[in-house]
Amino acid sequence: MIGWLALSAVLPGAAHLRAGWTRTGLALLGTYLGIVLTGLAIVTRADAGLAGRALSWLTAISVVAWAAALAWFALIVHSFVVLKPWRLPMRWQIVTGATAGFLAIVTALPFAVTAQYASVSQRTLERVFGISSGPIGDPWAGRDRVNVLLLGGDWDQNRIGIRTDSVNVASVNVKTGDTVLFSLPRNLEDVRFPPGTPMHSRFPDGFRLPVGPGGAREDLLFSVWEYANQHPELFGGRQNMGAQTLKETVGYTLGLKIDWYTLVNIWGFARIIDALGGLVITVDRDVVFGRYNEGLVRAGTRRLDGAQALWFARSRTFSDDFTRMRRQRCVFNALISQTDPAKVLTRFNRIAQATEGMIQTDVPRGMLEHLVPLAAKAKNAQLTSVQFIPPLIHTGYPDWDLIRDVAARALKKSGQPPAKTPKPTVTAVATPTMPATPAATPTGPEQLKEGCDGI
Repeated sequence: MIGWLALSAVLPGAAHLRAGWTRTGLALLGTYLGIVLTGLAIVTRADAGLAGRALSWLTAISVVAWAAALAWFALIVHSFVVLKPWRLPMRWQIVTGATAGFLAIVTALPFAVTAQYASVSQRTLERVFGISSGPIGDPWAGRDRVNVLLLGGDWDQNRIGIRTDSVNVASVNVKTGDTVLFSLPRNLEDVRFPPGTPMHSRFPDGFRLPVGPGGAREDLLFSVWEYANQHPELFGGRQNMGAQTLKETVGYTLGLKIDWYTLVNIWGFARIIDALGGLVITVDRDVVFGRYNEGLVRAGTRRLDGAQALWFARSRTFSDDFTRMRRQRCVFNALISQTDPAKVLTRFNRIAQATEGMIQTDVPRGMLEHLVPLAAKAKNAQLTSVQFIPPLIHTGYPDWDLIRDVAARALKKSGQPPAKTPKPTVTAVATPTMPATPAATPTGPEQLKEGCDGI
């Protein structure tokens, strides 16, 4: 009897056929085989596009998975009943009954886990992206590229406002996935605003404010978001215009149209890294951090936890903003290369919890089914990094035309085969090393690995 119960767990209807319930057994077996064949057809044709579309079906997936869990549980119980266990001695009735209960739980568990994952995903997406407004017809609207502003901020309950300490733009070719990642320094001065905008009317010659107490500057690029939020009168009384203003500003600086933004709390970033189990990074030199220089990320190749990776990326002690930008790129590259579907699935709940309240974005929920396959395509495509740092530009007196020209040339060159030169071995640099010639013009996807050797 135990053998027939076990067979029914993997081949529904087997126990019913054995017990003489021929019609029921054949119906169960036929239904099961039909589901298996359908599933195999879906899996063999599955791609990232299917995964993206599945995000629109999360509620249905959860309901179906719970129904399947209950159905499988009931199937095992009914298989046990039709095999007439009361004909066995009492001892074997207990053994077979316990076995049936165990099999019922084990077979229902994967469906229950799937349902739970779908429910958590739905709640997470609703927190970050809001309620879906429905499918989007032409996602790219005839464009060859989409441009996403990627920001890192440090807001929390003990600090007023948001400072965007990390400012990057990912420009992705929607056909090939080839990506150019532009990095702008947080301390860029005299930031220019697009003509015709409220900020341009206030600062026609660039973003410049009186120097604060102790020489503090609040008119650098990282302050644009918060300044716009603090001055709704510039925008006809509209609140929370920081995101839109920074999108326009960065887009104008690079000569691009920014489609969407994503802002990640840097403390949440550490939680996400912890949820993933840390990142393996090679650090070339010790990185000191902390108000009293009490923290240290030692040189060497090791797995960094969230806090260590965060301070490795943020510290400016015995360093500067430009070195920090290189280290941020190092962590970003390690996160991309070391995150895989298996790791996400096994740590799914922790990752979902880590994102709670830590991400802001204006990406429409309906765009996810298009952006997910594009992200998968980009992961295997060419990735070029362009950093606007000295000696290419001077942050105090930026050459705006040069910035736009470099950005345009990088986009034009993106996707072209890189020159066949030996690939150098590089490691994370804790102190700035300025190139002899401007390195912002991209030469190939290996540029993203400069300054980092994550494993």
